[in-house]
Parts: sequence; structure tokens; C-alpha cells
Amino acid sequence: MNDLTHFDAQGQAHMVDVGDKAETRRVAVAEGWIRMQPGTLARIRQGTAAKGDVLGVARLAAIMAAKRTADLIPLCHPIALSRVAADFALDEAGSRVRCEVRTECTGRTGVEMEALTAVQVGLLTIYDMCKAVDRGMVMEGVRLLEKHGGKSDYRANDQAG
Repeated sequence: MNDLTHFDAQGQAHMVDVGDKAETRRVAVAEGWIRMQPGTLARIRQGTAAKGDVLGVARLAAIMAAKRTADLIPLCHPIALSRVAADFALDEAGSRVRCEVRTECTGRTGVEMEALTAVQVGLLTIYDMCKAVDRGMVMEGVRLLEKHGGKSDYRANDQAG
């Protein structure tokens, strides 16, 4: 179990001690997609969804989710985020919406979980706002694209969704 940092020598879950780690600038970028019927995408594009500005509300939900990640994921450290940016793009050909979130801080632990949580909640918000017309929407491809800072950097090999 030594490879899994959230388990101690006896296999018990614990919060990782980051007290001795150096504070560095940390950045993470994550993405995800929600696939839907073309008519649902058209409502989002035209701003005619019954509940209002779907992408505007989803953007706020994503930002709020990043800030609350430690409340949702049991072993995550609370992080003082310095930036959360949530962007959405419509993919007409694939009848889907892409959410990309960038999180940043200066601290002792990374912000990957904050970026991934924000993407999921952004997509869930789109689902919630459009479910009255399309309950068959599918969230897919949620993943970390890159992380910088700390002991190691990461960049996904294939950035296509």
C-alpha cells in the first residue's frame, strides 16, 4: 500500500501530512463533456432553456464546487485557491458541451481534485438545467489534462475528447 499515499502502513485511510512540503505555485487543468440531443444543445446555444442561462449558471457552479472540494472529498486538504476559471465550448458536430476548468494556488498540495470536482459539478449543472427536455444526456471523458507544481508535473498525451 506504500504507493497509495492516503493509506498508512496498516492500510488505514488517513490525511496525508503536507506540513513539510514547500509552498509552490500549483496549477491543474481538467476537462469533461456532456453529450445531448441536438435540440437540447440548440436551446443552450440560443439561451432558450426554461431555467435560463445554462452555461452562466454552470460556470458559477463549477467555481463554487472547486472552492468546496475539501467538504466533498474526505481526505482532500482545504486549499486557498487563487484562481478558478471555468470555460464551456459547444461542439455542434458531436452534439455536446465541453467544460474545462483551471485551478491555481500557492500551497503545499496540488489542485487537481478541485479542477476535477469543478468539471463534474459544471456538467451536472447543465444536466440539471436541461433534464426536463433531455434525460438521456451523458457525461463523459472527465480527466486531468495537466498539473504543474510540486514534485512532479503531468500532461495528458491525448488532449482530444
